[in-house]
Amino acid sequence: MRKVPLRVGMFLAPFHPLDESPTLALERDLALAQFADEIGFAEFWYGEHHTGAYELSASPELMIAAAAQRTRRIKLGTGVISLPYHNPLMTANRIAQLDHLTFGRLIFGAGPGLLVSDAHMLGLDARESRDKLERGLDVIQRLLSGEWVTETYDGWYTLRDAHAQLLPYNPDLEYCVASTFSPNGGTLAAKFNAGMLCLASTATYGYDALSNNWKIACDTATRLGRSMSPASIRCATDIHIAETRDKAMDQVREGYERYLLYIKNQSEQLKESPAHKSLEDLLETGEIVVGTPDDAIRQIRRLEEKVPDFGCLLMLDKNWASQDDKKRSMEMMMRYVLPAINGDNRNRQKSFDWARDNRDGFIDVIQASTKRAFEKHAQMAEPVDASDSPKAEPSLEPSN
Repeated sequence: MRKVPLRVGMFLAPFHPLDESPTLALERDLALAQFADEIGFAEFWYGEHHTGAYELSASPELMIAAAAQRTRRIKLGTGVISLPYHNPLMTANRIAQLDHLTFGRLIFGAGPGLLVSDAHMLGLDARESRDKLERGLDVIQRLLSGEWVTETYDGWYTLRDAHAQLLPYNPDLEYCVASTFSPNGGTLAAKFNAGMLCLASTATYGYDALSNNWKIACDTATRLGRSMSPASIRCATDIHIAETRDKAMDQVREGYERYLLYIKNQSEQLKESPAHKSLEDLLETGEIVVGTPDDAIRQIRRLEEKVPDFGCLLMLDKNWASQDDKKRSMEMMMRYVLPAINGDNRNRQKSFDWARDNRDGFIDVIQASTKRAFEKHAQMAEPVDASDSPKAEPSLEPSN
């Protein structure tokens, strides 16, 4: 049994091909959050990107503000805000306001920025992004705790008596730091008491790095006098399930080819680029799941080998399947996969087995009870001898 119950969430970059309406694409992304809320998903994340055309959500804050109006329970995460692209005071202010708009359901996810092309447009050196992420997190945490900040980071920001006039709705606002291959994510998660958002959990090098990065986070936290909880770790991976593997493959094959056009556009020149991999290649190496609930369970067990009791499985949505097939896959995750992982039905199974083991005795009782009922009925139905009946008392009433 797990010590930490697993949660399930969804992570959208998102990815939308060039031949469809961006307006309707964003609308579907919001509708998907509403559906996730209805079926019990724990979290829903929106990303930030500015180039490449497919990943067309430039502001996770805007998506969350809209999704908050359509949902009631699910937590909504910025996945992630690229801190080097923003003034930390403005980021802190948006986060505080967004936490109020969600009534405390916000998760603040931060990262250095994934696409070098985004940093290029802003005239930034992407090699400095990790250092800026750390500095930005430090300033934002101080601001959101009510501190006034006066300091300068050359080439990025100058703050004078900077403060967040509105503090978060949730005083325990959850922070999360992107973590993929390098040890930087684990170090920062420990330093800022944040969760780890592992976005390459089942990628070849990402899977291998999970245990090491988690150990780095735990060791760093220990040196700082605190501990890390595995419940704060999110492992993201590509999962699409259906009733059979063949059906699941049929549902995603065309969408995968459209998605692959984007990857080829970004990195086809690289020999080891995923642009050169087929669905079958990815399945063989365990990088993705396109199959049945049992396949999804096996993938989760693989991740547990690296980080036992990790807190949340995030289904990466790369828009491979239609909206209806995607919803069916999400529903099957909640109906079949999560209960199997968390043992939700363990007492039901015990009761089921107990009823079977004792059925002979129970049947004997039923049969005896039935026989007794028939016997009692037969006794009541037997004719009564008139001579045995009591004499009628003479009436005292005058006769007519």
